[in-house]
Amino acid sequence: MAHAAQVGLQDATSPIMEELIIFHDHALMIIFLICFLVLYALFLTLTTKLTNTNISDAQEMETIWTILPAIILVLIALPSLRILYMTDEINDPSFTIKSIGHQWYWTYEYTDYGGLIFNSYMLPPLFLEPGDLRLLDVDNRVVLPVEAPVRMMITSQDVLHSWAVPTLGLKTDAIPGRLNQTTFTATRPGVYYGQCSEICGANHSFMPIVLELIPLKIFEMGPVFAL
Repeated sequence: MAHAAQVGLQDATSPIMEELIIFHDHALMIIFLICFLVLYALFLTLTTKLTNTNISDAQEMETIWTILPAIILVLIALPSLRILYMTDEINDPSFTIKSIGHQWYWTYEYTDYGGLIFNSYMLPPLFLEPGDLRLLDVDNRVVLPVEAPVRMMITSQDVLHSWAVPTLGLKTDAIPGRLNQTTFTATRPGVYYGQCSEICGANHSFMPIVLELIPLKIFEMGPVFAL
């Protein structure tokens, strides 16, 4: 999870998030290069006293500064489209979890385990134990296995919500009357936090998401033990 004074993104826990971090660094280097060239040109314009009458009619220069931005956009668009299609791929998921957004809590249904359903509420400050995180911990965590493709079916019962876990690279809107889906494969065990990322009312800030990722052998014993 994020920590105080953090500048970069959270550590990746899924292949999709690793690709997003790589693309972020790729785009950032291009932006730095553009900013440096623009500032350098402004500096020369403001400091030099020399003028060149050929600049007013330079076909070669106009061709370069028309084609070069197009090439830069292509270098940004191609990796972006690749990741976009990767996020939409759902190849034979091992588990399916349904998440329903409410004002202001989440309901989860393990469709592969006889319709196991439970609600997940934020823990009030009076119920926090040492080590729990204020405004982030919940009473019932979502327990899932690592290194197994998981499909999330996300919807809402009242207003717009958004199911988001940054370290997994997930953010899917929960829309009333519509069932959205996303998939992820966690690469390492741990406890990962997220929050509703769509303004959904007065208590929008108080419906966190907590995923507890455990080895597959332990998960096969049954997810009920974590409730």
